[in-house]
Amino acid sequence: MDKMVALVIVERAASIPDLDRALRDGSFEVVHRTPDEVVVDPVHGSAVDVVLASASLGLQKIALLSRHLNAGTPPPTLLVFPEEGDYAALESCVRSGFDFVAPPFLPTLLRSRMASCKERGKLALAVEELAAAASLRQYEQDLDIARQIQAGFLPETLPSPHGWEFAARTRPARQVGGDFYDGFELVNGRRLGFIVADVCDKGVGAALFMALIRTLLRHTAEHTGGWDLHDAEPDVGADSAVAAGTALTPLLALGAGPLVQAVVGTNRYMAKNHLRQGYFATLFFGVLDPVSGALLYINGGHNPPVLARARGGHTLLQPTGPAVGILADSGFLLHHTSLDPGDSLLVYTDGVVEARNGVGGQFGMDSLIDIACGSAPSAEALLDRVDTGLHHHVGAAEQFDDITMLALRRTAVR
Repeated sequence: MDKMVALVIVERAASIPDLDRALRDGSFEVVHRTPDEVVVDPVHGSAVDVVLASASLGLQKIALLSRHLNAGTPPPTLLVFPEEGDYAALESCVRSGFDFVAPPFLPTLLRSRMASCKERGKLALAVEELAAAASLRQYEQDLDIARQIQAGFLPETLPSPHGWEFAARTRPARQVGGDFYDGFELVNGRRLGFIVADVCDKGVGAALFMALIRTLLRHTAEHTGGWDLHDAEPDVGADSAVAAGTALTPLLALGAGPLVQAVVGTNRYMAKNHLRQGYFATLFFGVLDPVSGALLYINGGHNPPVLARARGGHTLLQPTGPAVGILADSGFLLHHTSLDPGDSLLVYTDGVVEARNGVGGQFGMDSLIDIACGSAPSAEALLDRVDTGLHHHVGAAEQFDDITMLALRRTAVR
């Protein structure tokens, strides 16, 4: 049977006659090293079964040696011993949790002590592993609760007015994420609001700010009624919101109030109260008149949605202002367009176009436009086509960012 290796660490690599004799009589191969030699190479590549360090080295040095030696697999059993009767140093080490051996050094007693210390070390490691597993289970349970709560912030159903189709889906990169979508009625059901937003970063922090921003936007929009540009309070930011200088028709102005109040108010609140946390959000907020097909929108630093025309061609709805939550006095322009029968609008987050395959290639805007402008019989089918394209592109590569999409399609004249 191969001998076990005992590494004895003393300041000058000197022999400890009684200890060496007891180790050799106990079938150990004894190797002496100084602390500096241990850092370079404990025993010239051999595995170490037990380490005996002189307490006279001092607690700090022994702790550093222990950390260095524990990098091995499996880590050796470490014990301290009193050199030349230095029991004060031994006591300091024992108080700090190190196991020890003390004279008389007899083979049977030494082996018994080493065995008990090794078993105690295994038990301590098992307890630590159980505690870590319990902590992991608790963490996973907490994440699952967070996922369920976050899912509650997404609408169970989207508006479904006659002649229109809405469809949406989201897929976080982790259990919780920073993307969200929403859809709801405004102005006593005469308008439909819909939002796709992406809070910077991902994970739990982004999810918390997702819930806050979503709540601010929807609550403000739903509690703002009709609005006239000339009657807006100065601090609402109406002047900056319509800085393009185009007068809105009564048809469009009916949805302007909820839209501007929600975006400007949320931006101001986030920038004034949460700037230190470093979170902001890009968003697309549209307000639709389901009767005429008119669409009023603000794009706050978000990826441009693709408006695909049934007659051919497409339009990208470019940003009309910065991301929300960076500067309290940011201005947001109101833009408008319209959807004719057969037209569709695809709103998405950057996790779609930036999805990477195994070699780092992005899905890209061109691929998304090709799919958005292709033939799809419904809003849900359009999202299916995008998902299929993403799956083929990404393959087995890991999803690194949240993916959220919302499709809107006009099917008939009301």
